[in-house]
Amino acid sequence: MKKYLYGKTLNELQILVENFNQKKFVAKQIAEWLYKKDITKIEDMTNLSKSFREELAKEYSVGLQPYIKVLTSKDGTKKYLFQYSDDVFVEAVSIFDKERVTLCISTQAGCKMNCDFCATGKQGFQRNLTTNEILNIFRSIDEFSSIKNIVYMGMGEPLDNYAEVKKSLEILCSDYGYGFSPHRITVSTAGFLPLLEKFLTETEVDVAISLHNPIPEERQKIMPIEKAYPIEKTIRILKHFDWTKQRHLTFEYIVFDSLNNEPKHVNALAKLLNGLPCRINLIPFNTMPNTIYKGVTIEQMSNFKNLLNKKGILTTIRVSKGQDIMAACGLLSTKNKNNS
Repeated sequence: MKKYLYGKTLNELQILVENFNQKKFVAKQIAEWLYKKDITKIEDMTNLSKSFREELAKEYSVGLQPYIKVLTSKDGTKKYLFQYSDDVFVEAVSIFDKERVTLCISTQAGCKMNCDFCATGKQGFQRNLTTNEILNIFRSIDEFSSIKNIVYMGMGEPLDNYAEVKKSLEILCSDYGYGFSPHRITVSTAGFLPLLEKFLTETEVDVAISLHNPIPEERQKIMPIEKAYPIEKTIRILKHFDWTKQRHLTFEYIVFDSLNNEPKHVNALAKLLNGLPCRINLIPFNTMPNTIYKGVTIEQMSNFKNLLNKKGILTTIRVSKGQDIMAACGLLSTKNKNNS
């Protein structure tokens, strides 16, 4: 099998061209073809010598792969399915808001975190995605040229695949790559402590923490990560970080019926997040098969929001989209994995 060029950082391309006895600047030329001119074949890199292109093509291809399925919701939301090997299926979701497209991207096939309410966690873990596979999702969807925001909130725990995620962020944000502002990209984590500080100091993107319950013993029942990496330790790290550089911190909070939206949770959230410049984003629960969890009404969601706002916590409600196309993360890939 040929190796892929797409997904290589500038430094990796420089090493590559030197191995072909080419000048270092040739790496910048290749990056421009890959990330600015959106070519699909090495032969299209017309400012490279023909002989070099021929030699390069013996070992490499650009490495773009099309999606295998797309579902379109009545509200315009699109859910894409990619297959990267016989039993590795990953998802992406495009969400439309007027002229703006937000892409929700995956970083792993399956997930080790095993959150009890998540279809991806029920799959188990297959493997990490490569930088090529992560960015291929971004590059290969129909509305690629209209994407304004990217959220790493799809399948997997991004910090559990930190090396590849970091390279993908570099390519998205760098001058040689796609030139995205870091503040148009959000990376979500359940609080993977071994790499949280490294992520905070080495990147500039916005941060989202999957919280879902501020009471440790209750959170552990739905999020096993709480046992190894307690949310209180996550908060301590976040409170020591400088949030004055226009970097946004959000806590994601799926609201479950009779589980995490009582007055005691309001008080616990106010105590836990005290002093942090952040907001809470309340998320409706997307139902999935064989689950004990239920969502709440919009009235219950609004009441919970108002109680949090009264405590001085900026709180918003995420509009739920794509309900008719298996919107919950992992449902489509699980269905195809089970049928493969």
